[in-house]
Amino acid sequence: MGEDMGDFESLSKFYNKDNKKSNNKKYKLLYHTLTKILLCIIIFITALITFKLKPNLKDKVYKVVYDNHFSFTYINNLYNKYFGNILPFDKVLPSEEEVFSEKLVYNEANLYKDGVALKVSNNYLVPILESGIVVFIGEKENYGNTVIVQQIDGIDTWYGNVNIGDIKIYDYIKKGNLLGEVQSDRLYLVFQKEGKYLDYKDYI
Repeated sequence: MGEDMGDFESLSKFYNKDNKKSNNKKYKLLYHTLTKILLCIIIFITALITFKLKPNLKDKVYKVVYDNHFSFTYINNLYNKYFGNILPFDKVLPSEEEVFSEKLVYNEANLYKDGVALKVSNNYLVPILESGIVVFIGEKENYGNTVIVQQIDGIDTWYGNVNIGDIKIYDYIKKGNLLGEVQSDRLYLVFQKEGKYLDYKDYI
């Protein structure tokens, strides 16, 4: 009987120790997650206050971000390397079926300026070639209304002659989703990395 009690006590200590380790891991994970969320909230509020007090700061930030080739991709990879994702959204949020998910379709491709002019159907709905962040929306000489996306692979893709819908500057947009509609039957694409123009044939 004494031996059985001894064995039971040993097993109890073992399980209690194991449970404590498991609980410690959970608390650490929760602590890191809450810390990251709090940090993001502080940064967001600080940015809002700063832009409110200094309206012209937005133009300066834009110049640093786009004209100086600020890399969202580099910062994102660096953050993920040392801190991981802020939250595992892909596991927390239910996946939703996209209403629009298409690949690029065109009838003809010709060299144009620093990129390519694609002949497409009138009012063609333009799909996003690769996920990334919108870093420019506006008029570009010879390209018309243009959207520039800094992709997750570090390449800046210009979409010219496009009317966009609800997309705004600094939105994160996903591959295959709808970017907008061409203004005629021409879509202009330019691929650029670190100030150098790339051969469009490698990307369409």
